[in-house]
Amino acid sequence: MTEKQNTKTAIIELNGVTKEYCLNQTFFSKGDSCIIAMNNINLKIQKGEIFGLVGQSGSGKTTLGRLLVKLEEPTKGIIKLNGMPINKLQGKKLKEFRSKVQMIFQDPYQSLNPHLSIAQTIVEPLIVNKIGNNRTRREKVIETLEIVGLSPGEEFYHRYPHQLSGGQRQRVAVARAIILGPEFIVADEPTSMMDATIAIQLFQLLLDIRKKFKMTILFITHNLAAARYMCNQIAVIHNGVIVETGMADIVIQDPQHAYTRKLIQAQPGFNFKK
Repeated sequence: MTEKQNTKTAIIELNGVTKEYCLNQTFFSKGDSCIIAMNNINLKIQKGEIFGLVGQSGSGKTTLGRLLVKLEEPTKGIIKLNGMPINKLQGKKLKEFRSKVQMIFQDPYQSLNPHLSIAQTIVEPLIVNKIGNNRTRREKVIETLEIVGLSPGEEFYHRYPHQLSGGQRQRVAVARAIILGPEFIVADEPTSMMDATIAIQLFQLLLDIRKKFKMTILFITHNLAAARYMCNQIAVIHNGVIVETGMADIVIQDPQHAYTRKLIQAQPGFNFKK
């Protein structure tokens, strides 16, 4: 792996992280059959930055995101948040972790419960964490709706997902992710289902949120142009292995790995040395 990283305070650190998916032994098989989705990942994400994870479909990037928000557990290795291991957290510590780390999913059509109003969707984390009362929660939901560009918030408060456009639904997903003021957000291909105009608006929203709340964001994408626009640092992942990391402009202008060069060649408008 080619590495071009600085050494600031890391909010997220992965040490030797591997994720395997295994099929259990059956009558027709003599042993477990395993697929390695991520292999020995070592990575640091610095506090306050937008870090891009770039790769094609099936490269392992979504798996990495799911591990960071503890939707899955690594097979091997250690994941740390602010220097503390998060592997196998339970009870109160797991609840505290979930208030600090949130995820924005790729598909707003599937990530929002169609039977819940926008208010019910966004307020749930406040209720789970026993924050505020009915009045203050309502005020917080309306304030958060307006932060993500759904203004005036009262007009969206009682609506349901089917009454919103795709871009508006994704803004609701962003609102739900930020309402607790997390330290770290995983944004998994958050604009892949949007047209270019809406995507740019959502990019700017994430940039504004990062600046306003001093959050750290992992931006997962297959699009190098989007990564260059959004990110301070990027890592390129291929077949579950990080093949190159560094400052976004440097990696794109002077890629060191053949896979990175192939990604650039596949997207018009990019040029690189060598």
